[in-house]
Amino acid sequence: MSAYRLRLRAVAAASLALAGGLGVASTTGCTAEQAPAATEIVAAAPLRLSVAGEGELKPAKATPLQVPGRNWSARQLEWMLPEGSAVKRGDLIARFSAAQGQQELAQTLIDLQRNELARAAKQGDLDTAQSKVAVDLAQVAVQLGIAERYAGADLSTMARNEVLDAVEDARFLHAKRDTLEWQRDQAGVRGGAELAVLDAQRATFDITAKARQADLDALELRAPNDGVLMLSANWSGDKPSVGATLRAGFDYGSLPDASAMELELSLPQIEAQGVEVGDAVEMAPVGRPEQRIVAKLSWVASAAKVRSQESPVKYLSMKAPIPAEAIARYKLVPGQRLRARVILFDAPRTLSVANVAIEGDAGKEYVRVRQGGDFLRREVRLGARGPARSQVLSGLRDGDEVLLAAAGAVAGHDGAGDDDTDAGGDAAPASTAADAPAAAARSPRQAHP
Repeated sequence: MSAYRLRLRAVAAASLALAGGLGVASTTGCTAEQAPAATEIVAAAPLRLSVAGEGELKPAKATPLQVPGRNWSARQLEWMLPEGSAVKRGDLIARFSAAQGQQELAQTLIDLQRNELARAAKQGDLDTAQSKVAVDLAQVAVQLGIAERYAGADLSTMARNEVLDAVEDARFLHAKRDTLEWQRDQAGVRGGAELAVLDAQRATFDITAKARQADLDALELRAPNDGVLMLSANWSGDKPSVGATLRAGFDYGSLPDASAMELELSLPQIEAQGVEVGDAVEMAPVGRPEQRIVAKLSWVASAAKVRSQESPVKYLSMKAPIPAEAIARYKLVPGQRLRARVILFDAPRTLSVANVAIEGDAGKEYVRVRQGGDFLRREVRLGARGPARSQVLSGLRDGDEVLLAAAGAVAGHDGAGDDDTDAGGDAAPASTAADAPAAAARSPRQAHP
């Protein structure tokens, strides 16, 4: 019996010990863990700062193409060559129709005929008025001759009243003759002015008719020189297409010189800080990284701009000429997309620090360097700045330990979490590493822009 009791006591003790161990493990699993501070040791090493993006090949020189015609007349595109087609001088690029132009020409010709009829009628009225005045003047001349004959007769041979009537008739006829001559002159002046107005209208209609006819004759667009056809987009971003209505004189496209091209590149403003003319550019066609091309920036915009109303992000534009040898070797064409990398800084040995470690304060930059058991703020002078790292000119030396992210608490795990951790082994360290950049991003000690 005593041996049986001893065995019971041993089993109970073992059970209590196991329960205690499980309790301690559970308590330990629920307790928050302290993640260590994320740091890096400063050391001189090769540093290459760059910004990557994707751009499009554009011709450095191009011959503009405009919709044929004048006076912004409307015309419909009937046929066109597709964009990117290689053309020779004189080749047909597009053909248009102008139904509205034909209607306007017909209306102008009708106006010309109406003008001719109006001028003929006005000339007839003028001739009739002048003929009537001429008849009246002839009659007055006859009557005046008779009156003057009586006025010069001997007063003793005729009655006194006849002499008085003859004298009065002579005065009246002189006044009437003067009036008719004035009417004749006025009719000529007025008629000439009205005919001049009709002649001016006819000249206007004639010029309009010739312009309409010229518009109808200019319904074909031909290549002025050899090149590759590139279409131009309008204000809404649409390019010419068959059936579209275009206006004469508007941009249709261009014939770029394929022997001289440049890469147009736009980079986010926050990443393109420090980009300047003369920076090296490494590029290659999309999908062909082995076709490596090296050039230098020839132009950088003075200010960044928003590319779309849908996004407030501003982009900085820049251009880099493509060597003629590379164009010929890789058979590059306008409109081709290239992946490019702008080299901001490249040194075989220099000090650098991660941007997440940099604090900006009153126009100066600081980092926190370990001194004993604490991290103290130290001013640094930076050189070239990249998207992730920056060159350090002074303030740090080899071996300094710089704080990237302060120590922080990591949330505890329940029983299921313990099982997952045991199965994976590296789950907890991966979580800690992932939390460090996030903590640095939430910290007020961000990289100075």
